[in-house]
Amino acid sequence: MASKKYSELQNLTVDTLKEELGQARENLNRIKFDHGARGLENPGEIQSVKKEIAHLLTELRAREINDMTPEELSKRSRIRLRRK
Repeated sequence: MASKKYSELQNLTVDTLKEELGQARENLNRIKFDHGARGLENPGEIQSVKKEIAHLLTELRAREINDMTPEELSKRSRIRLRRK
């Protein structure tokens, strides 16, 4: 499964992103099982699937934050402001 570029993820709908996230998680579980049972030809495949999951979750969270009202944004943790 090839990883999608960031620009491709931005063009997808939220439902499609969630669907792909579910498929990626199922794929990760299958790959982990296969690796434990008989080994993989390319163990780096596990890492690439994990990265794909992270990209999907990041895009979903970015959209969630963009959809927040100013009131909801003000209730978010202030830790991000102290990081600089």
